[in-house]
Amino acid sequence: MIPTYQECMKPFLLALNEAYPAEVKIRDIINHIANQFNLSDEERATLFSSGNQRVIDNRVGWARTYLNKAGLIESPRRAHFVITARGQAALQQGQDINTCYLKQFDEFVAFINKTNKNTNDDKQNNIETGKVSEESDITPDEELRAAYSKINNALTEELLDRTRNVSPAFFEQLLIDLLIAMGYGGTEEGAAHALGKSGDNGVDGVINQDPLGVDQIYIQAKRYAETNKVGAGEIRDFFGALNLKNAQKGLFITTSDFTASAKDTAHQLSSRIVLVNGKELARLMLRYNIGSRDEQVLHLKKIDEEFFEN
Repeated sequence: MIPTYQECMKPFLLALNEAYPAEVKIRDIINHIANQFNLSDEERATLFSSGNQRVIDNRVGWARTYLNKAGLIESPRRAHFVITARGQAALQQGQDINTCYLKQFDEFVAFINKTNKNTNDDKQNNIETGKVSEESDITPDEELRAAYSKINNALTEELLDRTRNVSPAFFEQLLIDLLIAMGYGGTEEGAAHALGKSGDNGVDGVINQDPLGVDQIYIQAKRYAETNKVGAGEIRDFFGALNLKNAQKGLFITTSDFTASAKDTAHQLSSRIVLVNGKELARLMLRYNIGSRDEQVLHLKKIDEEFFEN
């Protein structure tokens, strides 16, 4: 299991203490900690959902930041670190090294007070009373990502509930807007045909995969209640309709879900049929701003080490 950033603090100090007085590269420290916790290759390579940073790198990075702000380590030059006398004394005491331990140092408390005051006055009050939120085992980055995920999960549920209750015509336009936003058809005019109508031999609509309409995707859309799942029979009917039209690609969308037998049937009959259930539909709507909009954009930034190299 990947260690928390607090669990990385003492191994970080130990790695520097073993090398003292030599400086140690941050990458070597990360590898040392990964080895100490017997991380698998998969765990070492695990990325955040954004795909921009490895989890172990982020957690060791925050351990470094807090140890540095508490005066237990210092950085003589870019990406190189050495333990301080305070850091060596901390190891000699034999205590756990975590945010609770670091709170005894004025520099660390001042850093926490300052960073929290700039973002949330309520958190400032907690720090002054000794309730430092940084005692959590997750990094500030992970707290932000968790909050982001929680908000999006709630939004997808609400989007799905509202989509189940719209009119057939509204549902038709919603799907057209979504597919065009995803890059199908090129423009709205002529991109989609007969979506939401009574159907033509088991097909609810057709959308162009390219602006010229050379390649087309046939669509079956079911605005079902959550408990009304699509069964294998409906998948077979759709497959038969695709064969009648010599269609190469089919998209089956539902606001509910597919039964296990429906999924197996789609897999066995043809790889041409793509299934999109309610949760996936709502996630796509959220991603492409269909029924939602950006309220505020937050940029998560980090230090540009190369900028300070010289």
